[in-house]
Amino acid sequence: MHINTNHQGRGDYDHYAVTASQPLLQFLLANVPQSRSKIKATLQGRGVRVDGKTITQFDYPLQPGMKVAVSKTKRNQQTFKSRWLKIVYEDRWLIVVEKQPGILSMPAGHSSLHVKGVLDDYFHRSKQKCTAHVVHRLDRDTSGLMVYAKDIDTEQMLEHNWHQLVYDRRYVAVLSGEMESDEGTIANWLKDNQAYVTYSSPVDNGGKYAVTHYHVMQRTTDHSLVEFKLETGRKNQIRVHAADMGHPVCGDTKYGNGDDPLHRLCLHAFLLCFTHPVTNKPMEFETSVPTPFRLLFK
Repeated sequence: MHINTNHQGRGDYDHYAVTASQPLLQFLLANVPQSRSKIKATLQGRGVRVDGKTITQFDYPLQPGMKVAVSKTKRNQQTFKSRWLKIVYEDRWLIVVEKQPGILSMPAGHSSLHVKGVLDDYFHRSKQKCTAHVVHRLDRDTSGLMVYAKDIDTEQMLEHNWHQLVYDRRYVAVLSGEMESDEGTIANWLKDNQAYVTYSSPVDNGGKYAVTHYHVMQRTTDHSLVEFKLETGRKNQIRVHAADMGHPVCGDTKYGNGDDPLHRLCLHAFLLCFTHPVTNKPMEFETSVPTPFRLLFK
């Protein structure tokens, strides 16, 4: 029979009480509302505890009075379906997602579509008492990896120590034209004008100093596939720096040259590595280069 579901502390488990002797798998299939393959995956993935001990054995003998706890985190990721993002990692403190182009990171003006809203809805449906706190942003039309905090303390730790915690962050972009050099660094000052267009200056213009390292992965006579590593994370940094090099990001309506082979901004945040603000463990996430980017270089 199903007893309380707790959401505090180790709150990612559903709890069940055993009333009859039977093998563990049989009990789970009768009591846990998910498919056989998911239940087996949760068992193998060390997501089932009996009387507080993690058990992976299918035929573990249960006795009346024992308590079974089944991890919900695995299941949440499988029941989460959104065309705008996928959950890459989740724990009590934070969530890492990969977003599609076309969705804002957070609410702005009248647009109802933003990652924070999608996550808040998911937290509500999965009965997690938390909301998504924005830590960093990606432009609406940039895709890729982002981390959101689940509570204000974690958000503050991530935000205030962002540059100490994040030790590698890389993007991949399709740039217009054939890049001349294989690698290099662009550094200048970036500042917004009244129309919110960021422009660069080789001397201090009262803006923020920005440093971008680049490395060309593939090129044709028309386009270059380039990896960018940010030393500073300024607004529109890669887009402005790519335009400064004379090879703007394809599909960039703000800083581009009209070259738009994929009908999207060709910028993807593919690598994000940071030290977990609570556990201090290294967290390393990498996604593949979007297939449409790759196909341009076949």
